[in-house]
Amino acid sequence: MILIVVKFTIRPEHSEDWLSRVSEFTEATRAEPGNLFFEWSRSVDVPHQFVLVEGFASAEAGKQHVESQHFKTAMAWMPEVIATTPEIINAEIPDTGWNTMAELTPAR
Repeated sequence: MILIVVKFTIRPEHSEDWLSRVSEFTEATRAEPGNLFFEWSRSVDVPHQFVLVEGFASAEAGKQHVESQHFKTAMAWMPEVIATTPEIINAEIPDTGWNTMAELTPAR
């Protein structure tokens, strides 16, 4: 699996509508055959920062994502909205998706 985590810091005037701006990109990516997950969160520590966690079934699936039209479209408009160059972690790991955490379960 390819695991990607990206931190996007958005210009303050655009942070409230960031999730609606990326909704088309998000839905198109989630529809890709090799996409395992594509999830946005908002930082509780850094104002105007969003964190994207992505999983792709293989390096080939990740390559197809970057070559897709919706990826290219997003990369074309995002420079006008981001405040800093995004930070990224991109790693190939042996897992195939989410597992359950062994150290913690809900109380009964």
